[in-house]
Amino acid sequence: MSFLSKNIVPDTRGRIFTTNAETMDDLAEIKRQLLKMKGIDDVTIDHKKYPKELVVRTNRMVSVENIQKEVGKLGFDILSKGIFAI
Repeated sequence: MSFLSKNIVPDTRGRIFTTNAETMDDLAEIKRQLLKMKGIDDVTIDHKKYPKELVVRTNRMVSVENIQKEVGKLGFDILSKGIFAI
């Protein structure tokens, strides 16, 4: 795995993730949990896609593994789909 695939670097485009969360309440809880993390500025949810997608934007380097651990605490999985949202 490359440096960019293991980390989110500060960028306005963000990183796309997919999750197995289904309901809007679950997605909102994931967003709240991620926004508590240092370095995460914004989380955008696309609830119309399946599986549900989130775009995470940061102001400092954040490990993809740390994001997966935080979401895992809520009982959900989150996987990096791509390096940049376009």
